[in-house]
Amino acid sequence: MPKESVRISIVVVSYNTREMTQACIRSVFQESMSDDFEVIVIDNASSDGSPDAIKAEFPQVQFIQSDENLGFAKANNVAAKESKAEHILLLNPDTLILDHAIDRLMSFAAENPNAGIWGGRTKFPDGSLNPTSSWRFMSLWSILVQAMGLHTVLRNSELFNFERYGGWQRDTVREVDIVSGCFLLIRRDLWEKLGGFDDSFFMYAEEADLCYRTRQLGMRPLFTPEATIVHYGGASETVLSDKIIRLLSGKISFINKHWSEPKRTLGISLFKLRASMRALGHSVRALLTRSERHEAAALQWRSIWLARHKWAAGYKPVSK
Repeated sequence: MPKESVRISIVVVSYNTREMTQACIRSVFQESMSDDFEVIVIDNASSDGSPDAIKAEFPQVQFIQSDENLGFAKANNVAAKESKAEHILLLNPDTLILDHAIDRLMSFAAENPNAGIWGGRTKFPDGSLNPTSSWRFMSLWSILVQAMGLHTVLRNSELFNFERYGGWQRDTVREVDIVSGCFLLIRRDLWEKLGGFDDSFFMYAEEADLCYRTRQLGMRPLFTPEATIVHYGGASETVLSDKIIRLLSGKISFINKHWSEPKRTLGISLFKLRASMRALGHSVRALLTRSERHEAAALQWRSIWLARHKWAAGYKPVSK
């Protein structure tokens, strides 16, 4: 099929997730009613045999092999340049398409063309809701309540679990601040106007930056529950503390880029407070309960606190 005939380019970034990536691609082909799409897989120098396995099972997929781990943002940018369709779907390798979700998301986009970015619902493998499909932009308030741990105690509160839209079951169409990059549909012309992801965001918060810049253009990303996928989450991350360090680096990169100086300084201080409070809180619980789980969490958060020089400045901006 010539690339010029496709309506949607599906981009998957793979990194040491061979079996999940294969299952993801299989679900794309099994759950797509139309055939006017292309799949582009870019591999970030996996060492688990992903390249050979993916190319052998899916010769119809366009495969790009990177000699280094480019990170999520840059890898998607590289792959998107090879795509030709009028819409680009960013799809994590640790996902499974359910009930024609891509077709449903495309139909939703056609009905709401001015949103520019569209997303759907994510579930865990057991069928329960995975609420990480959409987010609010962080605020000083949301960072503070996370530092105090109130977002977990009052997880169903929109006030205290602000960033996760606490209490919303992702069961209604809704305008959202951020559509997760695990299942994000965007118009090609908008992607190109924005320059894709900011390469400075190695991993995490790149979709927040993309959606923020989209909203600055007057568009409002939309969520629909009619397009549902499974999202395992964190499949390529094997060390939790490393994941949190990258997550904090991404969040602070967003703050550095979009917040004013006084607000930025306070926000970074609150993130440092959050790390120290989490380490202290788990240490106290471990002492009182002799819980191995809390002891492990205390060790993780202590290591994150001690590594604050790695994340408190955010990722180094990439010069254009």
